[in-house]
Amino acid sequence: MENVKTEKSARIQTSLLNPYEKVVLHALARRMPQNVTSDHLTAFGTFGAILVLVGYALTMYNPAWLWLANAGFFINWFGDSLDGTLARYRNQQRPLYGFFIDHNLDCVCAFLMVLGAGMSAYMSLASALLIIVPYLMLDVFVMINAHLKNEFQLTFAKLGPTELRLIIILVNACFFFSPTLQTWSYTFSLLGHNHTLLALDFAAIFISLNLFVIYFHSLWQDTHYYAHIDPLHKSTPTHSE
Repeated sequence: MENVKTEKSARIQTSLLNPYEKVVLHALARRMPQNVTSDHLTAFGTFGAILVLVGYALTMYNPAWLWLANAGFFINWFGDSLDGTLARYRNQQRPLYGFFIDHNLDCVCAFLMVLGAGMSAYMSLASALLIIVPYLMLDVFVMINAHLKNEFQLTFAKLGPTELRLIIILVNACFFFSPTLQTWSYTFSLLGHNHTLLALDFAAIFISLNLFVIYFHSLWQDTHYYAHIDPLHKSTPTHSE
């Protein structure tokens, strides 16, 4: 059988809400029925992402569907955050299977939620898909470091998935209670064509730019780190006879 890497990477979790989230997740894990498994929670989190997509898409008909999207974000948090906690609490970790399934589904869920936002009444699809590009770049960055450093970085700039979900839920609530935000737009001319940006388009651009900054800053830092621990060694060329 082909050798596979089985050692676990250290989880780097420094987000603002992490100390409080840990308490909640451990309490939930203790109370979870025995017939509920980590796989069930992973599937439940994926179901939450589907609800986000559906809720956002239905805002084309009524802004009240934003609450379905918010419920989807909560369900996604519940399943995605609790599946690993439950496995660790029950000492049922499956490092290879869990890593493979969890992080592939994280990418799928992120795509579904971003696609839903792009199908909503408040954001263009182009702006929504712009978010997924730096997100996946950061995801690749984290996976490479998990292999090379044995460190799995879950947060950047004190923000992690939980904080991001909470911010989006609050933004959705603001849109529901503000008809002005729902109808606001800005039209400008570029290269002979008129372009219209909705309120959430600006939010998407802002998020994307920040993710790009975080990515390139982290890339710059770790480039120096790897150059230091793996320096170029001068050697004398060998000449064959």
